[in-house]
Amino acid sequence: VDTVMVNGCECEPYLTTDHRVMLEYAMNLFAGIRIAMKAVGAERAIIGIEDNKPDAIAKLREACSRYDAISVGVMKTKYPQGAEKMMIKALLNREVPSGGFPAAVGVSVYNVATLAQLGALLPHGQGLIERVVTITGPGIEQPGNYLVALGTPLRFVLEQLGFRGNAGELILGGPMMGVSVASLDVPVTKGVSGILVLTEEAIASQIPKKVWPCIKCANCVKACPIHLNPAELGMLAGKRQYETMEKHFHLNDCFECGCCSYVCPAAIPLVQYFRIAKAVNRENREKAA
Repeated sequence: VDTVMVNGCECEPYLTTDHRVMLEYAMNLFAGIRIAMKAVGAERAIIGIEDNKPDAIAKLREACSRYDAISVGVMKTKYPQGAEKMMIKALLNREVPSGGFPAAVGVSVYNVATLAQLGALLPHGQGLIERVVTITGPGIEQPGNYLVALGTPLRFVLEQLGFRGNAGELILGGPMMGVSVASLDVPVTKGVSGILVLTEEAIASQIPKKVWPCIKCANCVKACPIHLNPAELGMLAGKRQYETMEKHFHLNDCFECGCCSYVCPAAIPLVQYFRIAKAVNRENREKAA
């Protein structure tokens, strides 16, 4: 590994935790970057930021003037630019091989929040006990970014902010890649970057009344950022040929960005199909082991 890449893109709608971390915890971030560089033996680090965050770009570039091996790379604002393979291609023009990891092309990727916490906690021998979470959406009275203790039930967090609704209206993460939750007793974990609170009206306006058969329009193929064939994968998923999806159609390269489902005029929930296929394949491997 010769390069540490710091992911400050945060391309999902609604989420702004990484943006605030870069603005408010810049020194912790740089301390964490230096620790990560030393740990993996990297010669340089690049902080990738989309061009819709000019204040963060300016602040970190100013801080970079004190570190020869750390620089800021500005990328076009485009979803899903924050995916690690997309970032590596955009900033270094290196392509991670199918089924491979960033280390295969000499890169180690970390999120800005991870490195900011690393820089703040490791020198004191402390562990991670809290994180910044974006809590927003039409179903909340006081949206914002909040420092939340890990393990806190969603119910307690949302009650402090004027939540009106039920658990069926909550998404952990962003609207494209997040997952809905069935209980308000679900705790905040280190992977929860956002809590999106939707109203029944907002959900009803987006849920299709019917799922239609694939019309072979190829919109999903054009939208896929890693050039898979979601239409073919969806057809195989309908036949439950999950092993074929993995072996011959690179199912595991899909990072579930949701672009295919978003553009599908037939309202086919392709990403959900792919998640099920991956889960079944994992379960089958565990049984065979």
